[in-house]
Amino acid sequence: MATPLRSNSRLSTAMERTGQWVFSQEIPTDVIVEVGEANFNLHKFMLVAKSNYIRKLIMETNEADLTRINLSEIPGGPEIFEKAAKFCYGVNFEITVHNVAALRCAAEYLQMTDKYCDNNLAGRTEDFLSQVALSSLSGAVVVLKSCEDLLPMAEELKIVQRCIDVASARACNEASFPCRTPPNWWTEELSILDVELFGRIIGAMKQRGAKPLTIATALITYAERWLRDLVRDHSGNGIKCSEPIDSDLRIQQRELLESIVQLLPAEKAAFPIHFLCCLLRCAIFLKASSARRNDVEKRISLILEHVTVDDLLVLSFTYDGERLFDLDSVRRIISGFVEKEKSMAVFNGGDFREVSSSAMQRVAKTVDAYLAEIATVVELSISKFNGIANLVPKGARKVEDDLYRAIDIYLKSHPNLDEIEREKVCSSMDPLKLSYEARVHASQNKRLPVQIVLHALYYDQLKLRSGGADDRNQPDAVTTRNQLQADVSLVKENEALRTELLKMKMYISDMQKNNQTGTSSKSIGTRKPTFFSSMSKTLGKLNPFRHGSKDTSHIDDNLGVDVTKPRRRRFSIS
Repeated sequence: MATPLRSNSRLSTAMERTGQWVFSQEIPTDVIVEVGEANFNLHKFMLVAKSNYIRKLIMETNEADLTRINLSEIPGGPEIFEKAAKFCYGVNFEITVHNVAALRCAAEYLQMTDKYCDNNLAGRTEDFLSQVALSSLSGAVVVLKSCEDLLPMAEELKIVQRCIDVASARACNEASFPCRTPPNWWTEELSILDVELFGRIIGAMKQRGAKPLTIATALITYAERWLRDLVRDHSGNGIKCSEPIDSDLRIQQRELLESIVQLLPAEKAAFPIHFLCCLLRCAIFLKASSARRNDVEKRISLILEHVTVDDLLVLSFTYDGERLFDLDSVRRIISGFVEKEKSMAVFNGGDFREVSSSAMQRVAKTVDAYLAEIATVVELSISKFNGIANLVPKGARKVEDDLYRAIDIYLKSHPNLDEIEREKVCSSMDPLKLSYEARVHASQNKRLPVQIVLHALYYDQLKLRSGGADDRNQPDAVTTRNQLQADVSLVKENEALRTELLKMKMYISDMQKNNQTGTSSKSIGTRKPTFFSSMSKTLGKLNPFRHGSKDTSHIDDNLGVDVTKPRRRRFSIS
């Protein structure tokens, strides 16, 4: 037994001697105390001397001789009652931080108070609490942990609140002036608690003015302890989660996660973005409420400029790394960041479409690199790929080489796309923003649709035509696109005319071989004006100099211009 914290009275000494005498004389017991499945053979007069509750039971019973007492409701169960019985017999036992709360509650239940008997069990445990257990952070936390099984009595006796007050004060002091190593040792101490009691300590620390980073440190340690297999698995190639989502374990983890999210401080930037991404993946996997997921998503959006490709990949893949999660969370996060940047640009009086902040440009590069990583996933649809790529404003990409790389990887990983689908994939990219090296690569890339290749080639031709090195003489992007669209249309019409000519040539060849009659020849003659008239109209549209400096549409046909050897122009890129 712990050394008494105040001097024993004569009655305590007498009870101890009486207990020793009872054992030495082997006096037969006269009552059986039942506590759960345990039975204790004891003496009524030894119990009545300390416990007012047992005295009342014996005196108020209707039985002539009460021989059995049921105390199964006593806090702490058989183990604690055994120590209380030892106290009644004056037998030594040890009071520790692990059992002091249970002994205090048992003393209250048995009415073993100083009001009934001096130096009773209640007074002894109170002295130990105030002078030993609650003198340190570790002691207060251990006592508070033991109170989890003693509610609501421990709450009524103010043991819980006293522990919370001591623990929160000591934790704030350690966070500001650490006296042990490592400096965050106190977070490990707090992490042993149930989430409800832990949350009350966090609330008390906030009231005491603890910094958001201090609160964040405690919450990170707590989450990594209780959601170890979900939060600490940062690799994306973790264990296979064999537990069904509706199992008791997953339900407990879901409730725990939602409680942790509720405890996050109001300051959005208090947490590392990597931890928030792991927390969000955990929320998605456990199917947490939409309110909790949205809270974490908003926190990530506010500090998205610090995100890495690995962070976004944490959100995207399941724990076994074999398949994609729903990418809606990633889209909402990027969209939220873009909206924040737009609001800031409007507030500062700028034009968000033309000028992007450095943070927006960093996010754009990260998103493009992220697209390149997920482009190899077979089940990634074109709409989801473009949906993420198009979230980034056009002005944020000064050069679109990274996006071109992502598109090329997607086309390589999805070889069965037709021409229209490949054009849809490339629709998010502006070919005029590619670097020279990227345009050279694109011009030789057989995976790209023809239209994108023409864009790359035509842009270099315009640069050569305008002087090459002098950017001031180069046409702007709008003019370049208009001219390019017109020439692409011209190429398509040229292909249509070539096909029509080939069909006519084959038709005439067949007619000559069959040696048709004059009527047939006349019929052919009547068809020629229709063909040549349509050809003249089509050729009129195919003037290759409409957008150049050598437009000859104003020259009269009767001025004697030599057209015997017209220049041949090629519109193919082969």
